[in-house]
Amino acid sequence: MLKKFLRHIAQTSDAPIGLEVSHAEGPFIYTTDGKRFTDFISGIAVSSLGHRHPRVVDAIHEQVDKHLHVMVYGEFVQKPQVDFAELLMSYLPDKLEQIYLVNSGTEATEGALKLAKKYTGRTKLIGFKNSYHGDTHGSLSVTGRNVYRDPYLPLLPDVHFLDFNSGENLNLIDEQTTAVIMEPIQGEGGIIPAQKKWLKEIRKRCDEAGALLIFDEIQSGFGRTGSLFAFQEYEVVPDILCMAKAMGGGMPIGGFVSSKEIFQSFKYDPPLNHVTTFGGHPVSAAAAFANLKELLDGDYLQRALDIEKTVKKNLKGKGIVEVRGKGAMLGLQLENWELTKNVVEECFDKGILLGWTLHSNTLVRLAPPLIIEDELLNEVLDTILKAIENNL
Repeated sequence: MLKKFLRHIAQTSDAPIGLEVSHAEGPFIYTTDGKRFTDFISGIAVSSLGHRHPRVVDAIHEQVDKHLHVMVYGEFVQKPQVDFAELLMSYLPDKLEQIYLVNSGTEATEGALKLAKKYTGRTKLIGFKNSYHGDTHGSLSVTGRNVYRDPYLPLLPDVHFLDFNSGENLNLIDEQTTAVIMEPIQGEGGIIPAQKKWLKEIRKRCDEAGALLIFDEIQSGFGRTGSLFAFQEYEVVPDILCMAKAMGGGMPIGGFVSSKEIFQSFKYDPPLNHVTTFGGHPVSAAAAFANLKELLDGDYLQRALDIEKTVKKNLKGKGIVEVRGKGAMLGLQLENWELTKNVVEECFDKGILLGWTLHSNTLVRLAPPLIIEDELLNEVLDTILKAIENNL
């Protein structure tokens, strides 16, 4: 199977992990050779309720028996979309009142950028260094990492990058700016939370300039940081909110949320000026509703904070620079690249899936599913500590 995979499936690196998956359940992934892996990165922040949560699976089965795709997004009334949107909006600030459903995170970013430009009539965009917003052209244009941008130049013009958590050059947010796009917690940039005071200053500058503020919570959303969305901990409300990853409980879905006033601009000059065929697919929307309902009905937000407390308490010692982040969106900073590589590889050999972030080779991504029990959590942390000790 691996040979066929390498031959027929387009590769994104010279060294794919190459696990041949048999099935997955809860916090575990099982391979065809009988091995079991603890998924401590949740499919890169996707499987926050673990793999195949029963409530999500039941919702998928129920919807499959009703209908699949029936019409391009936004034309037919489909109950799974409406149910999800109504529930989500009841937990968001009043001005975040409508959602445009798409298929993925980068599509949410693309839609948010187009919406901002259409609404404001401006073109200037502000992003942040070491940010990551996706790999399609618009998303890549506002991603603050040249190593990924340079092979695809020219990208969108009039994009400017500021230092994250720095008050310098905020005057670049001016009357020509259509939007500022940012992650409240930089994910691929190294799990770096924004400073609350600084984030409020960004909001103030946007208001003064008439620019929109876009929060990319594709990775930090749906309970991973201890709140439904990270921005809710900052007392700063964006004009547009992007989401995906954990949104569908393992099914592909994304979305961007804004006010009805802002979304009006998609309806005119011309009509249908932003469309998607499969966005808000009814099966994915049904899964998203079940996933969100489970998150809200359970004690998962507190569980994320408990995970943070346990991880930061236990992962201390020689070789460890720091553990940073919020909730179950954490990064383990080690002393050097070689140590980081060896630790990740040793843990893999012992059945634990870890990984790096895109922009750092000394940071181990820690994003366990929120369903993980204390016994397994402590077992994984002990294995990580021993791997660090063995490779110093």
